[in-house]
Amino acid sequence: MPFGRIMGVVSTLTALVAAAVVVPSLAAAEPDAAPVVADDGARVVKETAVDARTLDLEIASPALGENRSVRLLLPTGWTERPTRTWPLLYLLPGCCADEDYRTWTEYTDAQRFLADKNVLTVLPSDGRAGMFSRWWNQGVSPAPDWEAFHVTEVRQILERGYGAGDRRAAAGLSIGGFGAMAYAFRNRGMFGAAAAFSASIDTLQGWTPGAIQGILQNEGFDPADLWGDPVLNRPLWSEHNPADHPAELRGVALYVACGNGEPGPLDPPGQEPEQHEALSLASSQSFTDRLRANGVPVTTHYYGPGTHDWAYWERELHSSWPTLARGLGLPA
Repeated sequence: MPFGRIMGVVSTLTALVAAAVVVPSLAAAEPDAAPVVADDGARVVKETAVDARTLDLEIASPALGENRSVRLLLPTGWTERPTRTWPLLYLLPGCCADEDYRTWTEYTDAQRFLADKNVLTVLPSDGRAGMFSRWWNQGVSPAPDWEAFHVTEVRQILERGYGAGDRRAAAGLSIGGFGAMAYAFRNRGMFGAAAAFSASIDTLQGWTPGAIQGILQNEGFDPADLWGDPVLNRPLWSEHNPADHPAELRGVALYVACGNGEPGPLDPPGQEPEQHEALSLASSQSFTDRLRANGVPVTTHYYGPGTHDWAYWERELHSSWPTLARGLGLPA
């Protein structure tokens, strides 16, 4: 058994014993098993068992040049069936949150909802504003490369040590929704499904380039370091724009949802209209219009009133499950 899977089981059992929870006995582990390492040397340097079904991994990443964390939501039976592989769901965060890899579990019922779905779920960090991309940095350096961290380093570590199989799907909110679609088209054949909630998916539509650059500037980055200038470096922007590559998404089960920024049924009393969601709607609709013009099927849920808020993203995770399950080879 690979080291990572062993340590995940042992760490989980240690945490449970400390909490005085009785668990089944575990077969003898292999203490001399080799550590789990990705092709480029990325490796797990720390495991933390949060509870019986939640495992945090700190990964030393050559693609990023630093350590970053991911959270795993373990399927029921993961501990008892150490040789089984599981479909892998990437659940991607939005930008600009500290400890962003924990947000789906802190603000939604994702852990409870996925408990019986027979899927291994990874919640990776994207930093303060990694934009799910390999950065250009004026052509000087390719680091950080968040795409390589997520779809190569993390994937290989999870496949080699934590039971991930070869069926995959990605879902995300806001810029994480862009990430889900970008990873699906840029890594053709890797993802069977992709879902985006309140996302600016067509990165060259209308005000979207300015909004992306504004986020980067607010987080202290030079906006040109991502993909350069949206006019002068338009080919580089296009290389990362899902709306410019509809044919690459043919065969992927797709789901896109967004509100219009007006207060909706899941907003608190007194909620003001919210411009970010309105901009995301325009960008999402531009993307899905491009898909349909090219004969690429997509399920959409443009639900009208609703703001850029976790209550809607939790609901859309539930609503998108039949689409995600289809790409994962699971029953809806």
